[in-house]
Amino acid sequence: MEKKMIPKKEFWMYSVGALGQGMIYATMSGFISDYYTNVLMLSSWFVFALMLLARVWDAINDPIMGIIADKYTTKWGKFKPYILFTAIPIAVLTFLMYWCPETMKDPVHIMIYCSVVYVLWGMIYTASDVPFWSLPNAMTGDPAERANTISFGRTLNGIGSAVPTVLYAVMGMLFKEESISSYKKRYLIMAIVASVIGIALFINSYFHVKERVIIPNKKKEKGEKGSLSRIFACKPLMLVIAMGVLSSGRYLMSSAATHVSRYAFDASATGVFTVLQICSAAGTFGSMLFMPMLMKKFDYKKIVIATCFSGFFASIVTTLVGWYTQNFYFCAPFILLQCIPLGVLNIVSYAMIGDCLDYMELMTGYRDTALGSACQGFVNKLGNSFATAGISLMYIYIGLKPSDSVNKDAMISAADLTGKQRFGMFSLVSIIPGISLLLCAIPILFYDLSGEKKKDVVEKLALARKEKGIVIE
Repeated sequence: MEKKMIPKKEFWMYSVGALGQGMIYATMSGFISDYYTNVLMLSSWFVFALMLLARVWDAINDPIMGIIADKYTTKWGKFKPYILFTAIPIAVLTFLMYWCPETMKDPVHIMIYCSVVYVLWGMIYTASDVPFWSLPNAMTGDPAERANTISFGRTLNGIGSAVPTVLYAVMGMLFKEESISSYKKRYLIMAIVASVIGIALFINSYFHVKERVIIPNKKKEKGEKGSLSRIFACKPLMLVIAMGVLSSGRYLMSSAATHVSRYAFDASATGVFTVLQICSAAGTFGSMLFMPMLMKKFDYKKIVIATCFSGFFASIVTTLVGWYTQNFYFCAPFILLQCIPLGVLNIVSYAMIGDCLDYMELMTGYRDTALGSACQGFVNKLGNSFATAGISLMYIYIGLKPSDSVNKDAMISAADLTGKQRFGMFSLVSIIPGISLLLCAIPILFYDLSGEKKKDVVEKLALARKEKGIVIE
């Protein structure tokens, strides 16, 4: 095992940067579909198409960005410069995402405006996200230290993602009127506060992180596979990616929260939203806090399978309790339990990809760090695209059209919906995420980069680097 390389200050500065990034991403992912559907009252079919196509395109950009980051090293570093040069554009676009000019009345013009801003935001965010989460691989060569850095970084990233949720709840208390104009103010204030503070924390990490593990680019020999081919040929990595894609339903717990609180139960929307988010945060962040300890004692494979199966069974109970009682608050304890696997997957997937990169380097001699990390970004964004597009499909399936409101500044409430419509919305945070958790555990049953095999890979890789004269300072 290699010596510890990351000083405490650097460890914390990277993690605080992750917290800031979480604030920015959650401002978009958790609320944008509600803003488009219930505030701007855009067509559900348009929102479905935008969420699906734009985010799939955004996900495709991740591997492209990974290849670029792996190929070039600048005078400012290999991965760090992307943090510095993308921060301000992301902050500006986050503001523009929730600011629609009052003079823009034509729905077609609004849709064009939203599409341009949304796509640009996704592309520039990708240019910072892939390098940022590649940094732990460059900060240390010790797999345990790398996993710990990722674990703590993802935990603070999750805490950061809760900040926009708190802001949204506070705005609900300040602007109690259930009107479109009120929600426009809530979302704009939330976007400004989250983007300014989040970007300040994120960009600060550039000045405190050191890249130590820079594996020299190996000259490609004739007949050797390219970087994408190496990725596809790595069975353990493909299984981790399959796990991530099949777990797409877990993103509904955050992205569908505003929709569920508005329409699933005939109760205070702010109250349901607050309790749902508290339970989600307690389950997700609680498990993330325990992950460093669990990852030292158990194989990642065992952790994933155990928690995903337990999350699935908890979702069944959540669904039955909600259906039978018609009372959201009785579901709260079970929602907390079904959110535990969310925190586990948030951390373990990154650590597993780090192990897969070690395995690939040992087998091929290449270290496709950014491309490997981009696979996780690809999975996250693809999963979010499926989740947010799924919300729009639910609106279409149950026949819910917010734009049908007679008074254009009023909003439809749960009391105006049928039982089928309310249950359809509730399923977005109950049985659908549960089924997704069950499915995602299946590919991990075949994952074998653990136990003695993982230990053997680490030892052989250290020897291979030493023979090549690669020194990690």
